[in-house]
Amino acid sequence: MSVIWVCGVDEAGRGPLVGAVVAGAVVLDPAQPIEGLKDSKKLTPARREYLYEQIMQKAKAWGIGEASPLEIDQINILQATMLAMRRAIEDLTTRLGAWPDKALIDGNRCPELPISAEAIVKGDAKEPAISAASILAKVTRDRQMQILHERHPQYGFAQHMGYPTEAHFAALKAFGVCDEHRRSFAPVRKVLEAL
Repeated sequence: MSVIWVCGVDEAGRGPLVGAVVAGAVVLDPAQPIEGLKDSKKLTPARREYLYEQIMQKAKAWGIGEASPLEIDQINILQATMLAMRRAIEDLTTRLGAWPDKALIDGNRCPELPISAEAIVKGDAKEPAISAASILAKVTRDRQMQILHERHPQYGFAQHMGYPTEAHFAALKAFGVCDEHRRSFAPVRKVLEAL
């Protein structure tokens, strides 16, 4: 009887006005359980970082995929999310040495894949492998936003992570749009149209 590998898949960064949408994919190893996996949004940043390292060390395989702001603008955020998820599973596949048998996708739709896939609404709270994927995606994206903050400190990305907050809107008004902003998103488009 061969082992069946199931990977959990989740994304971070659908809502922000800037940066990539990032997806994680994880196959957990039953022989090395990871305590405390849950939806990344319900964890403190320090706890997420700790679990991120645990997942890297103990998971059977993991993968990260992303779609750039340009891709988001070209194909829309939903399609870009599906693309990032597929890329995460492909990345995981290179580490696993084969496609997993099944993918459990957080949300209500699945990317096109050559394997069986199931969409699970609020899956990051129900399936540990999806929780692990959500942590990988969130930590990876948060780290990208820290780098972006160092490049463009005037926008305050380290505080709001690119989400549409009052502070972000104020910075957009004051400083305009940077290269990494998603031009197809309404608040960014408005700033560009006002030029």
